[in-house]
Amino acid sequence: MFTVRVAVSRQAVGTKRKMPEMYDQSLLVQTLSRFAAILPARYDLQEALIELTESVTAVLGLCGTWVTMADDGQLRLLTGVSQASAELERDHAQLHPFPCPCRDAYSTGELIRVTDVREETTRWPEFSASAYRLPIAGVAAIPMRLAEHVIGALNLYAPEPRRWSDEDMAVAGVLADVATSYVVNASKLRQQEQLSEQLQEALDSRVVIEQAKGITATQRRVTVEHAYQLMRSHARNNNASLRVVAEAIVTVGLKV
Repeated sequence: MFTVRVAVSRQAVGTKRKMPEMYDQSLLVQTLSRFAAILPARYDLQEALIELTESVTAVLGLCGTWVTMADDGQLRLLTGVSQASAELERDHAQLHPFPCPCRDAYSTGELIRVTDVREETTRWPEFSASAYRLPIAGVAAIPMRLAEHVIGALNLYAPEPRRWSDEDMAVAGVLADVATSYVVNASKLRQQEQLSEQLQEALDSRVVIEQAKGITATQRRVTVEHAYQLMRSHARNNNASLRVVAEAIVTVGLKV
């Protein structure tokens, strides 16, 4: 599976300011409208997800948001922006084998919401210890679903204890679906590009092979089918592809 690593923090994680617990409805509508408009178009996936996570942070009044995506069953992430975010990334990389909220959301497919992760010393001891140092308190993780499969998680962080309301989670769920749509759409675009490239390569190969067959048939005074068999034999004997042999016949005058 492909990997996407995105995370942002709009404010220093260590801030002591009390974050609002009501989401910004107007900003949410603006965010959804903007992303609905650009989703059908071509876009840079990482840039799109960076903008999306910035929007999640602003809409829900958070100190940090990131997207983690699965890569061969492992969750990967990338943080940036502030020193606190860099520390959190480093801690997450070191503690990745240990339990944490985003891993639980990914492995169970269940929404995780924690008022104060610093008190979860039994459930997530290592992550809880990191939260004390950073500091982080409120944590939520929303599974990103593709049909019946969970492909990652949208992770939310607040610097103070936060009782995540059903409304918070509904908003975060919508934005997680938007993130999933971007990932899936980018994957489909890439698959289509790869298919187009493969089809074009096949067409190009056929053209040069047909040219080489005609040249060989003329040189050897044999049928086109016999010329083709001669080319195939030469390719097998020299551990080369038929296209390489054909190109050599056409461009440098190889005789088989």
